[in-house]
Amino acid sequence: MQTQEISAALASMTSRRRRWLAAVGSVFALAAIGYGVYWARALRYEQSTDDAYVNGNVVQITPQISGTVVAIGADNTQFVQVGQTVVQLDRADAKVALDQAEAQLARTVREVRNLFATSAQLQATLEVREAELATSSQDLARRERLGNSGAISGEELQHARDAFTGAQAAVLSARQQLSANRARVDGTTVENHPDVLNAAALVHGAYLTYARTGLPAPVSGFVAQRNVQLGQRVSPGTPLMAIVPLDQVWVDANFKEPQLASMRVGQAVDLVADLYGGSVRYHGAVAGFGAGTGSAFALLPAQNATGNWIKIVQRIPVRVALDPGELAAHPLQIGLSMKVQVDTHDRSGPRLPELAQNVPTYSTDVFGSPDALADQRVRAIIALNQSGPASPASARAAPNEATIGMNRLATIHTLQAVNPAPARRTM
Repeated sequence: MQTQEISAALASMTSRRRRWLAAVGSVFALAAIGYGVYWARALRYEQSTDDAYVNGNVVQITPQISGTVVAIGADNTQFVQVGQTVVQLDRADAKVALDQAEAQLARTVREVRNLFATSAQLQATLEVREAELATSSQDLARRERLGNSGAISGEELQHARDAFTGAQAAVLSARQQLSANRARVDGTTVENHPDVLNAAALVHGAYLTYARTGLPAPVSGFVAQRNVQLGQRVSPGTPLMAIVPLDQVWVDANFKEPQLASMRVGQAVDLVADLYGGSVRYHGAVAGFGAGTGSAFALLPAQNATGNWIKIVQRIPVRVALDPGELAAHPLQIGLSMKVQVDTHDRSGPRLPELAQNVPTYSTDVFGSPDALADQRVRAIIALNQSGPASPASARAAPNEATIGMNRLATIHTLQAVNPAPARRTM
């Protein structure tokens, strides 16, 4: 009896075990089928990596002229606006050079005016000499007739001949002087005379040197890597500080070689920053692919043609453009870690498209303003020294040298305070 009960119990346990095994097997089978469907429909179109970091432009502030630093307008971690003066160099030498160039331009304009006036004077002198030649020719003709009849002496006739010869020489001399003077002014005006243009170019260069004593911020951003100190003597190209525009950052995601075959420019990207965690998600798009692996551009590239060789899967940097609105709501700094997931459903188009840019990707206008102001200053000096004789009232209205200097300083200050249009950016 006990043996039958034990057998029945074992049979019951075996049956339950089989049912449990069947249930567990069914669950695993369903899970495998579900995962297979999910992989076939979604997962195989997703490529992800956590080897991704925020990158951006680091705009270096470097002087264009030599000088001594007298003021620093911003320090590390501070935000500056485009066009704001961040470093000021001593202006004394540049101001002296500018004053000399402006004085030389004014003197040259007056000298060229004198050339034009001399041409008119020489033209009048030539007309006088030609009139004298005509008179002496008539006198000689009369005395030639009288000399044949013996009415005048031979000496008087010779004097008439000498006077005619002298008048001819005077006309020739006056004509040559007029030609020589006209060769210096023909086909020109005071404004476009070569001497005036040369002096104007010197003023333009001196004005630019004076304006470049103030170093403006090419873009709006945060100051970083300040190396400059007060009293430091700097030369062209010396890195003084950097400005990082954090509204123009992107993500460089380093994907493995097998992951790149299905990636295309324009594919949607989902990103998570370690800074904010999974609660904040960024949405972007693939903007382009690096031209080579990191090892190919390394300072010391790998030497694979050696006896000891181990294959290492390489990675290619993929640039991901971020949504500007999401970036403004949750700012990112350069170097932060990101998790990147690319949706590769749309695989149309070439893997490495050749997209040529016809416009600058980045540009700034802060360095172009002094050119226009320098041209205005040159025209003002030419106009001031080109006018004719001034009446007492106009002489009183004409600015003196002190007024001119103050106006120039005011122009420079206006240049430094101007806020040009923000740097254009094209992704």
